[in-house]
This record gives sequence, C-alpha cells and structure tokens, in this order.
Amino acid sequence: MGAQAQRVGIGTGARGASAPTNLGIDPENPKEYTIAEVTVSGTQFLDPNSMISISGLKPGDKIRVPGPGITSSIKKMMDFGTLDDVEILATKVQDDKVWLNIHIKERPRLYKVSFSGVRKGERETLNDKVKLIKGRVITPTVIKNTQLVIKKYYMDKGFYNTKVKVLQIPDSTRGQATLNFAITKGKKVKISKISIEGNTAISDKMLKRKMKGTKQKRIGRLFNPSKYVPKKYDEDKEKLIAYYRKNGYRDATIEFDTIKNGDETISIDMRIDEGPKYYFRDISWSGNYLYTNAQLSERLGVKKGDVYNPEELDKKINGIPGSDVSSLYMDDGYLYFRIDPVERAVEGDSIDIELRMFEGKQATINRILLNGNTKTSDRVVLRELFTLPGQKFSKTEIINTQRQLAQMGYFDPEKIQINPIPNQGDGTVDIEYSVEEKPSDQIELSGGWGGYIGFVGTLGLVFNNFSLKNIPNRETWRPLPSGDGQKLSLRFQANGKQYQTYSLSFSEPWLGGKKPINFGVSLQRTVYRLTDYSSIYGNLYGNGSNSRSINYRGGYYNNGITFSLGRRLKEPDRYLVMSHSLSLQRYRLDSLDIFRIGYSSGISNNISFNTTISRNTLSDFQFPRNGSNISLSATFTPPYSIFRKKDFSDVTDTYRWVEYHKWMFDASYYATITGKLVLSARTHMGFLGAYGNKVGYSPFGRFIVGGSGLAGQGSFSLADQDIIGLRGYQDQKVGPLAANGYPASGGGIVYNKYVMELRYPVSLNPQATIFILGFAEGGNNWGTYKEFNPFDLKRSAGVGARIFMPAFGLLGIDWGYGFDKIQGSPTRSGPQFHFTIGQQIR
Repeated sequence: MGAQAQRVGIGTGARGASAPTNLGIDPENPKEYTIAEVTVSGTQFLDPNSMISISGLKPGDKIRVPGPGITSSIKKMMDFGTLDDVEILATKVQDDKVWLNIHIKERPRLYKVSFSGVRKGERETLNDKVKLIKGRVITPTVIKNTQLVIKKYYMDKGFYNTKVKVLQIPDSTRGQATLNFAITKGKKVKISKISIEGNTAISDKMLKRKMKGTKQKRIGRLFNPSKYVPKKYDEDKEKLIAYYRKNGYRDATIEFDTIKNGDETISIDMRIDEGPKYYFRDISWSGNYLYTNAQLSERLGVKKGDVYNPEELDKKINGIPGSDVSSLYMDDGYLYFRIDPVERAVEGDSIDIELRMFEGKQATINRILLNGNTKTSDRVVLRELFTLPGQKFSKTEIINTQRQLAQMGYFDPEKIQINPIPNQGDGTVDIEYSVEEKPSDQIELSGGWGGYIGFVGTLGLVFNNFSLKNIPNRETWRPLPSGDGQKLSLRFQANGKQYQTYSLSFSEPWLGGKKPINFGVSLQRTVYRLTDYSSIYGNLYGNGSNSRSINYRGGYYNNGITFSLGRRLKEPDRYLVMSHSLSLQRYRLDSLDIFRIGYSSGISNNISFNTTISRNTLSDFQFPRNGSNISLSATFTPPYSIFRKKDFSDVTDTYRWVEYHKWMFDASYYATITGKLVLSARTHMGFLGAYGNKVGYSPFGRFIVGGSGLAGQGSFSLADQDIIGLRGYQDQKVGPLAANGYPASGGGIVYNKYVMELRYPVSLNPQATIFILGFAEGGNNWGTYKEFNPFDLKRSAGVGARIFMPAFGLLGIDWGYGFDKIQGSPTRSGPQFHFTIGQQIR
C-alpha cells in the first residue's frame, strides 16, 4: 500500500480532499476496518495519550470508514474545549486494517492581558477583577466572560454604555497569545427622571427617598450621585417593597418598570400596585406550657388593630435581646426554643396570626472553648465571660459577653464570633468564642503647643496587656511581658529645662485574681521654670559677651503619688463600677505667681480623696456604635480652715494646705442612626466648692476651657487643673481671663459643655481605625457662681477626622467655627483648626 495519507474525517477548519485510489478507500462505499494503530500529531502542550483516550479510538476496535464513528470522535475532542481544529487521517490501509493519525491544532495559551482606553489605576483594578492566569487556554467562553466582568465593573460605576472589544495577538511559535481589551467607557449615565405611578398611600417623595442608590438628577446633589447602577436599582426596588410591607401593605408589588435609554441619561418609569393595608386582628398561641397566653402577649407587645408588619413582628419574637419573646425562654436555658408565625386567616384587611411554639428542654453550659487569643492568657479572657460551665444557657448573657470582650481593647471587635454548639444527647451546650488579637500597646511621640508653656514634646509608652509575673518568662516579651491584662504606662514631656513632667502608673484589674477589683498606683513629677529671656539678650548684646546661659525668674515644682481601688458592683447591674483613690501632692512655688493672685512663693500640700461611680455599656472603645458611659465623681480634701483659728492674712499660710471639694459629671450616649452612621451626644459639668469664707475658692483644681483640650490627660496643666476642650475657640481662652489673656485665678470654678456629633467610619481595620465626624457643641466657664448660667454657651460647629493606630494612639484634627465672642474680644471667635492626641475625656 502507498504511504500517502488519506483524510477520513474533518475538523472545524478542515478542507475537503479526494481519496487517493491506491489506499483503497472509497468515500462512496464505506467499509469496516480494524484499527491497527492510532497516533497523534500537532500537539504542543497536550499529552498525546490523553488525546487518544478522549477520541475513543483504540487499536483493535472496528470502525466504518468513512462513517459516524469518525465524526463522533472529532466531536468529543472539540467538546474538550482546548482544541481549535481536529483532523483524523488514514496513513495506511492493509487488508481490513487501518492506521489512523489524529492531527490537532491547539487553542493558544494566555501569555499576557492588557487593557487600553483606561487609566493606569483602573488597569490594575481590572487585573484583579478578571483574574486571568498566564498559561490558561483562551476560549470564546473565557473572552466573553471577561468582557462581561469588565462591563459590569464599569456599569457599577455608572458607565452604562461601556463597550469592550477584544484583540487577540498570537505568537504561533510558542502557541501563546496576548489578549488586549480595548475599553470605551463613554460618559456616566445619569438618571434624568424617575416617574412612579399607582401609589396613593405613600408619596413619590418618600418612595424616592427610600431608593438610596438610585437618585434623580438635580442641582446640588453631591453625596448621592444620580448615576444609574443596575445592581443598586434592583436592590432599591426590593427596598421599596420591603418599606410597603413594613407599613402594612402585604401584597404590594411593582407591576412593571421600564428604562428609557438616551445618549447620556436614562429615565425610569415604574408602576406600583399597593394593594390593601392590613392590620393584626387575632394573635393566638399554641404549644406553650411554661408561660400563659397573656404573659406571652404582654411580652410580644402587638395588639389587635396594629398595622401588620412582619418585620417588626419578627424583631419582637427574636430580635431584641432581653426584651423579645425568645429571650424569655432562651435566657432561662431553652436553647432549642423556636416560634413559627403562621397566617391563619386573611379576611378583608384583617389578618389572624397563630404563633406556633416549640419550647424544648433547658440546656446547661458544658464547656467554654476559646480560640484566637495568641497573646492574652486564657484566664484573662475567661474571667470576663458572663457564661460559665454549669450555668443555664442565656442569649442575653452571650450578647453581654461579646460587648465585654470588645471593651477589653485586646481584640478586634469586628472579628469576635460566638458559636453555641448544642449537644442534644445530654441536654448541654458548648460555647465557642473566637477572637482575633489586635495591637493594644501604644507609643506616643508627639509635640504640641501648651499655651504659656510653649512647644512641648511628648514621649509615652502604654502597655495595655502587661504581665508582672511573666517578667522572668522571655517568651511572653512582646516587647515587654504580656498577657495578664495589667496596664503599665510611662510618660515624659519636656520643653528643655523650662517644662518637664514625668509619670509612671501601674494597674491590676483583678487584684488577687478572683474578683474584679482594680488596684492602681501612679507617680508623677512636674517642673516648670519661667525663663528670663532678657538674660539671653543682655548677655548677647548688653555686655558684649557671647554666653547663652539662661536665667529663670521663678519655678513651679510638683511631686505626687496616687493609690486607687475600685470594683464592679452587682446591683443594680454589673456595669456599675465604684472606685476610690487617695492622692498626695506637694507643690512648691519659687517666685512664680501662676495663679495671678499674689501667691508666688511657698509650699502647698494636697491630700485628696476621690470617689467615682460610673456605668459603661459602650459597644466598643475606639468606635462605639451604641451604649452609654456615665460617670459622677467627687473629690474632697480635709476642711483645714474649719479647725484653724487664726486669720489667714499671709497668702503663704492660706494655701499651705489645699482645700476644696470638686464635683464632676460626664455622660456620653451613642446610637446607630442608619447603616454605619452613629450619633454621639455628650454632656460634661464641673463644680469647685469651698468649705467657707476664710480661704474661699482654691486656685488649685480649677477648670480651663477652650481649644483642643490637648491637656485632658494632665499634659500642659499645673496645680490639678482640668483642661476641657471647646472647638472653635483658642486654647485656654474661654472663661475668666487675666490682663495678659490667660486664665485668671487659676481658671473657672464652674463649667458645662454639651456636644453633638455624627460619626461615620472610613475604616474599622484595627491597624488603622479611621472615622470622620461633624459636630455642634457649646460650653462656658465661669469664675463665680453668681455669673453662672448653664444656657450662656459659647457655641461652635465644624467637621473633623480621627485615626487610631496602635503604635500612636488616637490622633485627630478638627476645623471648628466659633459663633460667639469670648471675654475681652470684640469679635466672634471664627474659624479655628485643632489637633488632638489621645482619647479625650472631656
């Protein structure tokens, strides 16, 4: 037989061929042959044996040539998806045997993807979106899906008419190709008009307001652009129906909606069938044994005649921890409890609901499983839990535990997960808590302006998860021994020799390890010297000397130690904390009248006792979304003047023993308005009192108001002053002022402040928590109670931003506009920028 090849089957790109007569194959008269051998040619990446296996042709099989078997084999190989062309050739025919060769043409492999017609930043984003891997077989499906992904990406940004063309650039030598996607975005498609028909119960304005992502074009629309995004439009249609059903329109539907497409705008026409408004008529219970129908109905709080609202009904059954029906059971251990609301009858505009209940059995907590605490020791976490082995399962206590773990500050609040694992066999439940550690230690390296002190540099180290007992254990040093929940803080501030303050504090939140008793001790030293600048200029220019030695006109020195002890109370609830502290301070004035009252030299001693009662239910420390924090504190010194008979004619003797009583009230409230938007409302008040007229109001412990409140943690403050921020006004300039413009008599004796903020998080990543805010606030500071008027406020409003980084703490910037005049100024305060460092208390 001849060696010439004979085409016995064709592929997608095959050409017709006539059969050479010397092979003996007649296309007009098919004949059955036995396959003697099958070979493969044309492969670059594919395995020939795999191709033979896919074809279904193998030696020994009988096949009719030409015939349907050849056609079937070609179809199988083409369906494989990696081939561009297949031919099956007869290379030899001998008697009733045939030798076959499968000649294939592989589809090219992807070498590179490129995008044209868009900016570099968009090309990088598209690379992440399409996820085409080098070496992948290029098929029509791959190309089509990639085009759809690109179009969807731009449609979600409002480019509704995006066009994507594909150019395939082959490299036949390597069997590869480059895909170039030429993108024509066009202009963003705006919504010129939204028309709604059929609605009578709810106005067009209200319905359009509910469509958060689909807005009609109008002048001045900045924060909700009117671009058309199909995905958001579909979501908004669902929101409209949900809003109708929330208001009792159970049968509401969108009959039809059409999109009329123009060149750069579209219009939306929508018709709504509202249907009737429904009301609850009869609410019945079945399957309940532990509580009566009356008790359950009282807890449910839904009455005959109320608007039919399935969403609100579900919330009252399962959605309000501690106040819903499920909490009634699940707080008593009934983990398997469930309620299925069933519409029993619908007559006219009235609906009867049957609440079918399964109470189940009580479940006892068997084990507590803890995952993810790689740094914090198990006992530190477990002692904060409100769910303990042996207790009955409680839904409310699980939610309270989640809040407690978030308030510890060691874990990412967004990553705390709680998973009850029921063991129905023995009626117990295991509770698994999964946490993720976040950096909690802080390094403060900053500078700020301290008013009359000038520029002050700060270096601070705060270790919030310190461990005293792990000091010998080098494995726990990160960078210091950690894991026991103790707090160690070191701080140093200085402006050369003029101003220096040192502080060291340590606290143990569980003294003895068995009860939440907080013990703390802190040490501090402050040095402030008033520079005589004339000594510098006199040395340089007065006597011809080049000496730069500095003389000081006076100084203030303070050494102090404070001991504190506090514990959580059980009544009226566990969120209440009472703490006490004893502070010993010794002040020395050396020719420096810091109060501007004629007291420039002498030693003053301050022994004060403070009692604070507080209640904190905030959901988080860095960005609370709900909860409150209320604190009332009272500080007392002994009433020395009552026991001293002589007249205080000498100011040095008058203030040898500092005496006052001081009352502080702080309250903060947080609530989520919608989505991530949070409302923060705060109020702060302070009162300084005297024991009698012999000494009067002490210059120590007064209030200084205005500006950033940068000294709220004690920095830049002297003589126990409380520094209170008031944005929109200069630092320390709100209240009684001396002739030189600084606080007179050491500051005010009574102040109040009110703050309202709207906060929105940009990032809740624990590595960099960022949020922006808008604020309105007002406050004032008075030197006498006669002048005190809680409604006489210095008002301001503005915007700001906060960023929390574990290494540096909370940093903030605010722009505020002060609407009122301050003492001694003929004009309103006007615009002010403020920088803040640290978590401001007031």
